[in-house]
Amino acid sequence: MLHKTRGIVFKTTNYAESSVVVQIFTEKFGLQSYLINGIKRPKSKIKLNSLQPLHLLDMVVYHKSSGNIQRVSELRHLPVFLSIPYDIVKSSITMFLNEVLYKSLRQHEADEILFEFLFHAIEILDGISKGVSNFHLYFLLRLTRFLGFYPDTTLAGNADFFDLKNGCYSRMQPPHALILEQPLTALWTTILNAKFDNLDELHISSAQRKQLLEKILEYYSLHVEGFGQVRSHEVLEEVLG
Repeated sequence: MLHKTRGIVFKTTNYAESSVVVQIFTEKFGLQSYLINGIKRPKSKIKLNSLQPLHLLDMVVYHKSSGNIQRVSELRHLPVFLSIPYDIVKSSITMFLNEVLYKSLRQHEADEILFEFLFHAIEILDGISKGVSNFHLYFLLRLTRFLGFYPDTTLAGNADFFDLKNGCYSRMQPPHALILEQPLTALWTTILNAKFDNLDELHISSAQRKQLLEKILEYYSLHVEGFGQVRSHEVLEEVLG
């Protein structure tokens, strides 16, 4: 049966000589794998550059609840990106966030609230001109709300430490090294209280941004089973300087 759904590209893998299997996080079916035959041929209706990481799609797909690999009938960009493919900072952020999402999201059922957050956030990244260098920090902390380990902010503003292991603020230094301490604790709180439209107002130095990103990835590794090591953040840090 044919279904219309929006999708977000996660990962594309070569299959045979001219085909690919692409993993797409869809609005209606969650994360699905789609076989697209002949996409590398010149006359293919679907172009390979449509399947770049985190590209937003409007799709018509075949779906079988018992199938491991689904098929695509129609696929197009919607909306068409205006800046992400042409901006080195935004494209680096996209590659990095794509790797984190691929390691974090595994559900094969619909989660329309999560999907709407992701889709809207990527649209925002394509459209903003200020605060881009802080986007990934805010995005990842907001994402934890959907993944089930959003920080407990009960003591935010009244504590010098944030306990990464237990996901909460602490007035006393926790008895382990998995922590944030000042001034990073205050910056962590500032990011949590931010919004997509005021990211340019966050005063974070390059060194602090690097430290915060390392701590956020450590936070994910503690709370996402099998998260593993993220490598693309090194490229991102080089691009952001």
